[in-house]
Amino acid sequence: MIYADFSSVLIKDSAKAELRGWAGLAIGSLAVAGIFAILIAVSRIPGIEKLGIWPLDFFQKGLIIHVIFSFVVWFMAVMGGLWHLATLKMANGAPRAEPLGRGGVAMGWLSMIFLFAPALMDRSAPSLNNYLPIIIDPLYYGGLATLGAGLLLSAVRLFLNVGRYPEKLDGFAWAGIASAVIYILALVSFLNAFVLMPGAEVDEAYNEYLFWGGGHILQFANTTLLIAAWGILGALAFGKALVSDRVMKTAVILLMLFALIGPAFYTTYEALSFEQRQAFTDLQYGLGPSALLMALATLFGMVQAKGQGGLPWKEPAFLCLVLSALVFGLGGIFGFFVDGADTRTPSHYHAMIGGVGLAYMGLFYALFLPLLKRDLNRGRALYWQIYLYAFGQVLQCIGLYIAGSDGTARKAAGAEQGLTLIGKVGMGLNGLGGLTAVIGGAMFIWVCAAALLRKKQLEQPA
Repeated sequence: MIYADFSSVLIKDSAKAELRGWAGLAIGSLAVAGIFAILIAVSRIPGIEKLGIWPLDFFQKGLIIHVIFSFVVWFMAVMGGLWHLATLKMANGAPRAEPLGRGGVAMGWLSMIFLFAPALMDRSAPSLNNYLPIIIDPLYYGGLATLGAGLLLSAVRLFLNVGRYPEKLDGFAWAGIASAVIYILALVSFLNAFVLMPGAEVDEAYNEYLFWGGGHILQFANTTLLIAAWGILGALAFGKALVSDRVMKTAVILLMLFALIGPAFYTTYEALSFEQRQAFTDLQYGLGPSALLMALATLFGMVQAKGQGGLPWKEPAFLCLVLSALVFGLGGIFGFFVDGADTRTPSHYHAMIGGVGLAYMGLFYALFLPLLKRDLNRGRALYWQIYLYAFGQVLQCIGLYIAGSDGTARKAAGAEQGLTLIGKVGMGLNGLGGLTAVIGGAMFIWVCAAALLRKKQLEQPA
C-alpha cells in the first residue's frame, strides 16, 4: 500500500502516540463544535432565556465557540498531524527534538479548555470579527496563544529536521516546510498588528484588525496542506502517485512566495487603513494558481490511470479527493462575486472550508486511521457520510449565494435580514444544506472517535 512510505517511519511508540494525539484533538474539536451547535439551537427556543440557565450573550458566544472549534482547532490539529508525518519522513523515522512535538500536542489539548470556558461565563463579551472570532476574555486569548504556541513548537521541530536526509525532501516534505513557513508569517502578522495598536480599546474593531492580515495568510497554509492532501489521497486511491514531485513542489513554493508578501503590508500601508485591508483581500487571488495547477495535474493523472482499470469510486480516498476539489472549486468561483456585505461572502468561505474539510476527512479514512491500525469497515454508512457532508456543503453555499445576490445581509438573523421571497428561498436552502452537512459531520465524528478509542488494534490489511 502507498502509505507504507509513512508506516516505515512511524515506528516508535512515541511517534504513534503523537499522531494519535493530533488525530484525537482534531476529532475532539469537531465534537465540541457539535455540542455547541446543539446548545445554540436550544438557546434560540422562544422563552428559554427566562429560565436563567444561559450566561449573558450565550448565543453569540456559542456561535464563536462553534466556529473556532469547527474551523480553527480542527484545521490546526490536522496541520500538526501532517507536520509530524513530514518530520518523520525527513528524519527517516528518528527525528531530532521529539519533546517539542509532544509538547505541541499537549498545548493543543490544553488550549481547548481555555477556549470554551469563556462561553459559560457572564464576564466575557463576544466579538464577531472575521477569521478568528473572539470572546473578549483573558482565558480565550490565552487559549489562542496556547494553541498557536503548540503549533509553533511542532513547526520548529520540523525545521530542525530539514536536510538530514536530502533524498527524503519530496513534494510532501516541501508542503510541510512551506506551510510551516507560512504559519510563522501569519504569527508575525498578528504580532505586527498588535504592536501597531498600543493602548487601543479591546473591542470588535480591535480584533478585526488584529486578526485580519494573519487570518488571510493562514489561508495560504491551509491551501498548501490541502494540495498535499490531494496528492496523498490520489496516491492512496490509485496505488501510485498521480502528480509528480515537481508539480507539487512548484505549487506549494508558489503559495509560500505569495504569502511572503503579506507581512510587508504592515509597512507599505498605513495601519488600520482601507488600503491595507484591501491589499490582504487582493492577496487571496494568489491561492488560485497553485490550487488550479494541482487540480489539473491530478485530473490529468486520473485520465491516464483510468485506462489501466477505471476510476476507484469505492475508495474513500478517491471519493473525498473528487468531492473536495469540486466543493473547493465552487468556493473559488463564488469568491469572484463577493463584496463583504451580504451572504455571498460566507457562501464563498463555507465552500472553501468544506473542500478542505472533505480532504481532511479522506486523510482520516485512508491515512491516519490505517497508520494507527484503526482501519474501518467500509459499509454504506461510510459512503453516506461523505456524500451527505459534501452535498450539504454545496446546498448550503448555493443557498447563501442566492440569498446574498438578493441583498441578504451577513451576520444578521430574524427580521434584521429583511428577506424577500428569493432571500427566503436561499436561506431555506442554506438551512437544509447546513442540517445535511451537520448530519454528515456527526457521522464522521462518531466513526473516527469509535476507531480511535478502540482498545484492540486491527492488523494492517495486505
